[in-house]
Amino acid sequence: MDDSASHASYLLPVLVFCGAAVVAVPIFRRIGLGAVLGYLCAGVIIGPDGLALIGEPDTVAGIAEIGVVLLLFIVGLELNLSRLFAMRRDIFGLGLTQLLMTAGVAVLALTASGVPIRGSVVTGLALALSATAIALQTLEERGDLHTAYGERSFAILLFQDLSIVPILALVSLLGTTTALSTDNGSVVATLFEVARALIAVAAVVLIGRYLLNPFFRLLASSGAREVMTAAALLVVLGAAFVMESVGLSMAMGAFLAGVLLAESNFRHQLEADIEPFRGVLLGLFFMSVGMSIDLDVVFAHIGLLALAVPGLVIAKAVIGAAAGRIFGGKWRDNLKMGALLGPAGEFSFVIFPLAGSRGLLDADQVQIVTALAALTMLIGPIFAKIVDRVLERARPVEDTGHADLEAFADATGKVIVIGFGRFGQVVNQILLAQRIDVTVIDRDVDRIREASRFGFKVYYGDGTRLDVLRASGASEATVICVCVDRPETSLTIVEILSAEFPGAAIYARAIDRAHAIALMQQDVDYQLRETFESALTLGRAALEELGYRREDAIAVQDDVRRRDVARLMLQKSEGFLGGADLLHHGLAAVVTPEPLTEPPTSPQGLSAETRDILAGEDTAR
Repeated sequence: MDDSASHASYLLPVLVFCGAAVVAVPIFRRIGLGAVLGYLCAGVIIGPDGLALIGEPDTVAGIAEIGVVLLLFIVGLELNLSRLFAMRRDIFGLGLTQLLMTAGVAVLALTASGVPIRGSVVTGLALALSATAIALQTLEERGDLHTAYGERSFAILLFQDLSIVPILALVSLLGTTTALSTDNGSVVATLFEVARALIAVAAVVLIGRYLLNPFFRLLASSGAREVMTAAALLVVLGAAFVMESVGLSMAMGAFLAGVLLAESNFRHQLEADIEPFRGVLLGLFFMSVGMSIDLDVVFAHIGLLALAVPGLVIAKAVIGAAAGRIFGGKWRDNLKMGALLGPAGEFSFVIFPLAGSRGLLDADQVQIVTALAALTMLIGPIFAKIVDRVLERARPVEDTGHADLEAFADATGKVIVIGFGRFGQVVNQILLAQRIDVTVIDRDVDRIREASRFGFKVYYGDGTRLDVLRASGASEATVICVCVDRPETSLTIVEILSAEFPGAAIYARAIDRAHAIALMQQDVDYQLRETFESALTLGRAALEELGYRREDAIAVQDDVRRRDVARLMLQKSEGFLGGADLLHHGLAAVVTPEPLTEPPTSPQGLSAETRDILAGEDTAR
């Protein structure tokens, strides 16, 4: 049996990683820089060039990469093949344009600085790749993954993952004595590798299309939850392993498996099973990147890196925005997209050592470009945050062009509903049932497309923008219903409406109790927690099932509602702990239903037992 020291050797790194995460991430979130930067900085601090709490970061890099794999699987679950096919123009058009433009500029800069042309080509292509994990995590934190710029950013990242195999093949080809002196054997070997990759992709597609659903149905019939979790990990890691064995990205295999299961009945269960592993391992991945930064190399070339790191991030952002403009889209969205693409990609840590082993870069150059790539991952999220804040503050009325606002020319509704999600759709149904003219605004393109299929008219627009609200007729509206999903967005909209459109009554959806109190403090005319009334109704139905009369159950429901409203008012003035004495804690007196008006006749018992009970009550009085 192992001694206690050997167990402690495994336990200490786990404690270090967990401790670094729980300290750094809340701090960076609190100051508005996001979790990604918190993990990266934590990695630098605990790494070999920081406090040296983790001496060999390479030992965790392999496990940490699984976090990226699981992230891509969950993203794949949100898509499906038809939607992926609809994105083909952005994937292969915009993605290829961004990669070639960025690589071209990088090659020119590297060649001018004295790097040989073959090394410049490989390095330029590697630096043109972007950090998939950082970009997707940032989009997820913002809730923008399914916005227009979020989907286009993802399309570019997907194309970059697809381009990894050709880039690795190019490194092998350029690794010969001259750039063009490849023999037939090298060409045949390259074609063989490409064929293996295509066969592996076809195998994953066929298995996912015809075998995975029956496989999960069989496991679900066993009723063992832990087996379903193990099966989910088996599918994800198995697809990743197959792709890696033929030279493709592990993340690419996991993403493909997710897409194939996107229409499965088990999609939500798989996502719930994978999510805890994804969050922990993705944080570990970001910390491993931070630990990989060699501070000795950084300080030895501090002048060069001080210029190259921000220069690369800004150049990639500008080029990405320019590529996005070529393929249409708003300049604001293109700038956000470009800023997300600023950090170098995770696969650069594979390409650079390979280029060094093939003689395309010398040892010193490999160290410098590796440090450059790692530092862009550290600086990139900060730059993206700065760009996002600047764009949010610099928002003149005319910045979106006239075309978007002209779309509201026929919007004449006396009621405006902002947000057409599951809550807003029900609100809209109530209003349309009485033929009330409604103007509905949403910024989710998919929701708008789905609404049009059912005959609803939903305008594309951002409810946090004053120009959009004016164009939609907010100044003439009688009621404005704020039904968006995110509390912070809701509060921003309510603040704008209160200041600019005092004549409209504001009815707001509250996500939870804290959000409801915040809305009340902004003096909305009416707020309702999305789950409150449905929970009251369910509780009343449960009482009726237990044998209570319907009238009694309704009386209890009304009592809880009355207490809750009173408690909300106290919490608004006294803080979140106010009104705690109004709660039913189980030891409180049982609610005795009483009629609102005195009955005209005295009660009459219909059975001997009932007459005895009534007689006892009269005696007690």
